[in-house]
Amino acid sequence: MNKVILITLCCCLFYQLAAGYHIIGGEIYYQTIGTTTGGYYRYLITLKLYRDADFTCGERQGCLDRFENPIPISIYTASGMRVGAPVMLSISYTLPLRDTLKNPCLAPQTQHLEVAFYQVEIELPPIPNGYYVTYQRCCRGEKLANIYNSEQEGSTFYTRIPGTESRPNNNSAYFNKDAAIVICSNMPFQYSYAAFDQDGDSLTYHLCQALTGGTSRDESNLNTPPPYNSLVDYIPPYSGANPMGGQPQISISQAGIIAGTPTRSGKFVVTVCVNEYDRITKQLIGTHSKDILLTVFNCQTDIKASFPSVLSNCTESEALDVSIPNYSNAGFTSAYYWTFGDGTDTITYDKTVFQHQYPDTGRYEVKLVINPTLPCRDSTTGIVHNYPGLKAGFVTTGLCKGLPIHFEDTSSYRYGQITKRTWDLGLLNDTTFRPATRSLDYTYDKGAVYTVTLSLETDKTCAKSITHNVRIYEVNAFAGNDTILSKGELLPLHASGGDFYTWWPPDGLSSSSIPDPVVNWQKDIQYALKVSNQQGCVDYDTINIKYYTGPEMYIPNAFSPNGDGVNDYFRFIPVGIVEYRYFRIFNRWGQEVYSSTDFRTGWNGTLNGRPAPIDTYMWILEGKDFKGQPISRKGSVTLVR
Repeated sequence: MNKVILITLCCCLFYQLAAGYHIIGGEIYYQTIGTTTGGYYRYLITLKLYRDADFTCGERQGCLDRFENPIPISIYTASGMRVGAPVMLSISYTLPLRDTLKNPCLAPQTQHLEVAFYQVEIELPPIPNGYYVTYQRCCRGEKLANIYNSEQEGSTFYTRIPGTESRPNNNSAYFNKDAAIVICSNMPFQYSYAAFDQDGDSLTYHLCQALTGGTSRDESNLNTPPPYNSLVDYIPPYSGANPMGGQPQISISQAGIIAGTPTRSGKFVVTVCVNEYDRITKQLIGTHSKDILLTVFNCQTDIKASFPSVLSNCTESEALDVSIPNYSNAGFTSAYYWTFGDGTDTITYDKTVFQHQYPDTGRYEVKLVINPTLPCRDSTTGIVHNYPGLKAGFVTTGLCKGLPIHFEDTSSYRYGQITKRTWDLGLLNDTTFRPATRSLDYTYDKGAVYTVTLSLETDKTCAKSITHNVRIYEVNAFAGNDTILSKGELLPLHASGGDFYTWWPPDGLSSSSIPDPVVNWQKDIQYALKVSNQQGCVDYDTINIKYYTGPEMYIPNAFSPNGDGVNDYFRFIPVGIVEYRYFRIFNRWGQEVYSSTDFRTGWNGTLNGRPAPIDTYMWILEGKDFKGQPISRKGSVTLVR
């Protein structure tokens, strides 16, 4: 029992906090299904609710884009006294409601709704003036055209069970047709909304006021007792009797036929009331109402026939069938009449690409007519050049930087002649003119992947391009920097740039076919290096090795930093020296003017950014030779200009 109470409270709490935004109409009615031994009547209560099936909440908190299940209804006496606790109704089933405008002259429009049937059996004793069975809920659909702030406007649906003075075993009238209705602005429509009454009572119809209900700000009026006379806030000039306007204005006949010609697009709440009279006593038994949503679409269509004005069949296949796309603007069920210029024609009813088989090559005039037998027709013509069999292709020979790459066009054309070729060799900012020849040679100066395109034009209006990525490989041979050694000093070489290495001559080398042989020699020598890769690309480099008596440091006694490019720097040449501790230069007053451990740079004859004066300067140097022995030198140098 406690679990039942908890579930009921949770459902009611969710009901109070969540904003609907999705209930666009509904009705509630009853059916007498028997009596009990205690004299109670048993009623089947049915509540139908409608929602826009295309509505989604997105990220709005508290919004619902589905039917709640279960939901509460309240029962009151005619004097407004609540009878027991709210009764929870569960969904018995739901139905999709969809209607699509199928008119060859109008744009297709679709109305997509969904209806949920909630049902429960209740038992009530007969009493004077009967009962009200009520469901109230916020909120109605968004942006309704005839109600202010429809997102905050609630709904009230109720049915009245007659009392002992009337017919407590009555069955209420209800609307047994559930349908989505597509309505077009500025076009007349009519729809039968006749109700059904199981007892065969007399029924009359009129358009009536829609009732408001709970709001997202205050759901306390969910417990509002009868009478129910709080109306939605209609936007002028709309009202319950004039919910949509129109010329003529929407109305309902005594046969239950809704008719009119709406002039404005939008979503409109329409409430239909049916009065139920006893055929014998002529007494009014009750009034039943139903809120419905009627959506008015702008269905006007600019019927326009369209397909490519020129179609060239340039496929590689030599087959003579041609694909003809249909770009027309037309109605939902429009007919498309094609004539193909070869004595044949056909009619289609959709805009899928049409595949037509021609008997031969040639130039054909094609015509398309939309709705050929209707006033809303349109037509257009185009030309088909049916000369297939154009195959584009090219091959390349060569793949190394610095060597000619040969491009050969292998294209062919079965039913025509190739009249123009254009080569794009994938070079940035390339403006070089190249003859439009079948073959071409070009030498790339850098290894990379080049996107090469060959474009073709023919004498039959066909054009085609083909693109290949061409990889050019690059080998950059590096034998090392020229080196000075002392006699007896070993030199490890470190070549780079490719996959395979060959040194010449082999004299003094530990190996002539590896990238890093060791040199053991005594005389000046130049080694040539050949480097290649797996693709066969080749590059060359050399290294010069000079031998001096050493270990030693060779230092000039004068230099002239005058900017003529000759003897502008004072530096030493090390032979057999592997480590430099310092190299310092001082003027005659003992001021240090230069210090470095990099023998390649040297002093440029400046002091504090200004030319040093012509004079004699002292220097000292200390390091370590390849045998690990310390070596130090000192001396003087003359700066001349």
